[in-house]
Amino acid sequence: MVSVQMLLFRVPAHLAFWIAVPSAAVPVLPDLGAKLHPGDSTPWTILFVLTAITLLPSLIMAVTPMVRLMVVFHFLRQALGTQTAPSNPTLLGLGLVMTWFLMQPVLVSVEQQAVTPYRNGEITGWEAIDRGSVPIKTFMLRYAREKDLALFTAAGQIPRPAKPEDLPLRAVIPAYMLSELKAGFVIGAVLYLPFLLIDMVTAAITTSIGMFQLPPVVVSTPLKILLFVMVDGWNLVTGSLLKSF
Repeated sequence: MVSVQMLLFRVPAHLAFWIAVPSAAVPVLPDLGAKLHPGDSTPWTILFVLTAITLLPSLIMAVTPMVRLMVVFHFLRQALGTQTAPSNPTLLGLGLVMTWFLMQPVLVSVEQQAVTPYRNGEITGWEAIDRGSVPIKTFMLRYAREKDLALFTAAGQIPRPAKPEDLPLRAVIPAYMLSELKAGFVIGAVLYLPFLLIDMVTAAITTSIGMFQLPPVVVSTPLKILLFVMVDGWNLVTGSLLKSF
């Protein structure tokens, strides 16, 4: 059994070992204002990749047409009465592909104005973020309603800007999301009307001939699916959504 005296003599030795470690061995945090050089690119790459992975779902929904697309797809599935067909992963995959297709010009601008200069070490990380946000803000302002922009400008007590481009992202992003939600609900309501008409006609016919025990949805759902297939509905809906941007 180790005696108390031996422990008391060992404690200073351990402390002396830690004190003797040279200060140069302690890692130093990178300078956020420094430019990117080949020697210190790895920490920056890890930082941005982890941050992007964490915030990617929220960013996609906040600054892209994903909100409008998913709202329209949800209304369309409810109008058809198919419950889970197409499935959520299918609609999400279609929405992501269409979002990438619509945002490709914006992503090219971000690559040219921010990503490439940052990789070449011409600008710092913060400058790359500022430059990369300009094309995205321009895209959002193109579809954000003035009423929604005014709402968040007043709520944030932001001085009235000379032009919309002077608004900060904290006012542009929520205004853009509200505008996209409204546009999605408008398109979804228009899609819902013809299928609602089929439901009403089917219910009136089945009631008039005395088919009270047969739910009208059992008859109307195949009719709605058949009509949607005959008019090539997916092509029409996708084309209309693309043209809305």
